[in-house]
Amino acid sequence: MPEFEPDARLVDDTYPVTELPLCQLRLMDDTRFPWLVLVPRRAGISEVIELDEADQRQFWREATLVGSVLKECLSGDKLNIATLGNVVAQLHLHVILRRHDDAAWPAPVWGHGQATPYDLDELATIRDLLLAELEAIDWQATT
Repeated sequence: MPEFEPDARLVDDTYPVTELPLCQLRLMDDTRFPWLVLVPRRAGISEVIELDEADQRQFWREATLVGSVLKECLSGDKLNIATLGNVVAQLHLHVILRRHDDAAWPAPVWGHGQATPYDLDELATIRDLLLAELEAIDWQATT
């Protein structure tokens, strides 16, 4: 069985935040949008339906809790949660906190302008903020 490796494009476009029970949690390198990416640590998976039932439950639990933390910590108007896979086939889930005054509202964030990368201080601040909330969560899905 092949070993899990995150797609190189995800690695290039994001920063690692933490490891959850199923997923790597990564932060998109774009200050315009509070944007997290969940990447299940399962090799060769491109669709949610390819995960077994237990992993599907855990995947959605992690997505729900990450979305709640993002919205609570950074205040926004709407969560956009999506799996696309048109560019990066490896299963990953975007969790994006949108605001009525953000750079792309109300359009999708993809293909809208140029990303504004985090500087090291901004990156440390947002990671610390998220980690403080994430560490208090019981991540295991129940049956």
